Amino acid sequence: MRKFLFLVVLLAFVMFTASCRQNTDDANKPKKSVKGTVGVSVLTMTNPFFKEIADVLTAELAKDGYEVIAVSGDHDVPKQRKQVQDFLVQKVSAIVLCPCDSRAIGAVIKEANQAGVPVFTADIGCLDPDAKVVTHVATDNYQGGKQAGEAMIEALGETGGNVLVLDYQKVESCILRIKGFDEVLAKHNAGRTAGKINVVKRLPCDGDKDKSYKATQDTLESNPDIVGIFAINDPAALGARAALEKATKAERIKIIGFDGQPEGKQAIRDGKIYADPIQFPDKIAQETARAIVRHFQGDPLGKEILIPTRLYRQADGRKDATLK
Repeated sequence: MRKFLFLVVLLAFVMFTASCRQNTDDANKPKKSVKGTVGVSVLTMTNPFFKEIADVLTAELAKDGYEVIAVSGDHDVPKQRKQVQDFLVQKVSAIVLCPCDSRAIGAVIKEANQAGVPVFTADIGCLDPDAKVVTHVATDNYQGGKQAGEAMIEALGETGGNVLVLDYQKVESCILRIKGFDEVLAKHNAGRTAGKINVVKRLPCDGDKDKSYKATQDTLESNPDIVGIFAINDPAALGARAALEKATKAERIKIIGFDGQPEGKQAIRDGKIYADPIQFPDKIAQETARAIVRHFQGDPLGKEILIPTRLYRQADGRKDATLK
């Protein structure tokens, strides 16, 4: 019995000693330095484009010692406002926004300004002139809209015809896309008596597949002669395509999308969408992370960093090794 008690005491002593040594070793290990926390609120995490922005921002800022709190605004202005206010309560070092509403977001950005927290916007800008944003990093959406207009002219050829625009007037990026698209069509139509391309209907889609499906259905009933659709992103373009297939009109109506998401590129390769001006969410996130780091280093930044789009057609899809 004494021998057994001795062994128990000995084992407890060994375990206690090992535990102390482990705690000492852990205390002596250099701890990873955290420079601060960055709050990120994107338009929606259900869209792969914004999910990639959030994920790449998190990874890029981690390389420079920043933690990231990334949340989804879910197209909900009050929800996003509350998310920003929560960031301020948590005393984040900086905030990155992909606004749910380019005008309404100004009020809460001004709250961040008053708290001395720098705000950056990514992909979608702020249209409130009194709200201070350090810098805006985005696709050159105006240029991309012009490419979309050129693609529509190419798709419809000399016959032209009536087209539907599925837009999203709450966000600055989509406003710019439509502006570029309209300007190219206006230039194309100038002086023509035949072959004009006329926008006969503009309907809100919020960049949502289901809403775009319904808007396209409604247009086919009221304007059955449309020959083209410009949708402001890939989910909208895919919703429009589904409506055309349901109405058995998919072969005669050309769709121009915008984004270059994998599902959109696949549809282009399969001939379901004519073309996309594609954008690069990874580059937007990388440049935003770089801008935040430079800001805290005291480097001067421009008000805007624009990343060009590239027109992606079926021939590009057929050569794209990333597709199935």
